[in-house]
Amino acid sequence: MPDTARPTVLFVCVHNAGRSQMAAAFLTHLAGDRVEVRSAGSTPADAVNPSVVAAMAELGIDISAETPKVLTVEAVRASDVVITMGCGDTCPVFPGKRYLDWQLPDPAGQGVDAVRPIRDEIENRIHTLIAEITVP
Repeated sequence: MPDTARPTVLFVCVHNAGRSQMAAAFLTHLAGDRVEVRSAGSTPADAVNPSVVAAMAELGIDISAETPKVLTVEAVRASDVVITMGCGDTCPVFPGKRYLDWQLPDPAGQGVDAVRPIRDEIENRIHTLIAEITVP
């Protein structure tokens, strides 16, 4: 990526209702307009996991208006960095993209107490990602 480019990051998980939503919200919150952020799911849910919404709200990040989105080839093609979180081989691969696979527990069906450690791990990874892809 050129130093002047604003990188585009796509977070992908199966339902786009938990991990990818938290990651996108953290990156948007922490990097602001230095990064373009997208998220999607290979099989999107009808709504974002309420426990995920509650866990993020504890940190002052409101994702209650977010909706799960379907993963498209166009979204992958338009992204510089694609971070998968348990979507397996459903994510298309294009040359020149940076792919990362974050192995994280799935918060589906879990309460807020179980979501907090996942949320905190995602936040830590986002801080590292920002340092790697943005210009200071």
